[in-house]
Amino acid sequence: MLNRRDFISKTATLSAVGLLFSAELFAKSPLLEKIGIQFFSLPKLLEKDFPGTLAMLSKMGYKEVELYGPYSFSTASARQRWDAVTPSLGFKGSGYFGHSGAEVKNMLQSNGLTVPSMHTDLDTLQTGMDKLAEAAQLLGAEYVILPSIPEEKRKTLDDYKNMADAFNKIGEAAKKGGVKFAYHNHGYGLKEMNGQIPLKLILDGTDPSLVFFEMDLYWTTAGGADPIALLEDYKTRYHLMHVKDMSKKVQFSGDGGDSKQWIELFPYMTTAGNGVLDLKTILTKAKATGVKHFIVEQDMVAEPEIALKKSYDYLASLK
Repeated sequence: MLNRRDFISKTATLSAVGLLFSAELFAKSPLLEKIGIQFFSLPKLLEKDFPGTLAMLSKMGYKEVELYGPYSFSTASARQRWDAVTPSLGFKGSGYFGHSGAEVKNMLQSNGLTVPSMHTDLDTLQTGMDKLAEAAQLLGAEYVILPSIPEEKRKTLDDYKNMADAFNKIGEAAKKGGVKFAYHNHGYGLKEMNGQIPLKLILDGTDPSLVFFEMDLYWTTAGGADPIALLEDYKTRYHLMHVKDMSKKVQFSGDGGDSKQWIELFPYMTTAGNGVLDLKTILTKAKATGVKHFIVEQDMVAEPEIALKKSYDYLASLK
């Protein structure tokens, strides 16, 4: 029979062991529970063998995928714009890559993959929300995302203010359709225009309950902004993040507003952990401020079978 002194001693020892065990478990917990991949990282493989590529991504360890449009239900104008640029891209595939929504859903499920988000275009968001929301719900996607603002709609500060108003309307329509609307930033809108930061006009001018954001780490940095400062200043606004790395810290030669400037910086995009961005610090801050989905995007990367595996392995190793 234990006396009081022995009981207290043994209890204290067990408590200390329990605390150490809990601390060890916590220390070994991965920083990111799920890692996603944006399909624009490997469009040619998806076009060549969609089911086989899904299986490859699942085997790498990815748990989420993010689609890009246009889709069969996208507006005619969106499909026409896509057809105009595909010759220079070297591939045509997008959306469901020739499959039906039900077929894509089944293939994703069989590979243990989920869809948190779908990229689409402004026209479809403004005039085709019913079909878009229906498609998103079929796949289980929570967010429908605008990946970029058309160049003609971001020339002036008033353009950005008008875009904020448009985003609120899109967000309301998305909510009625059972999904959420988010905006993915490129490198424009991050430098001062007549004393104001255009992106902040959108952040400040939109309803936090209707409009959410997806931060692209690469383009945010290339545009001269500080990802951590934006995450801190706009807590809970960013729900998704495109995770990329830079082999060298570079910024746009101008305001980042045209494709020529983007193309100039593509060579500096590299696998996660192979560059100069402090990804662990940024991702830790992102989790603390409300980011829920971390999605690797290495735009049309060469040898995606190798590059995307390296990015996954690095991100999965973070504690």
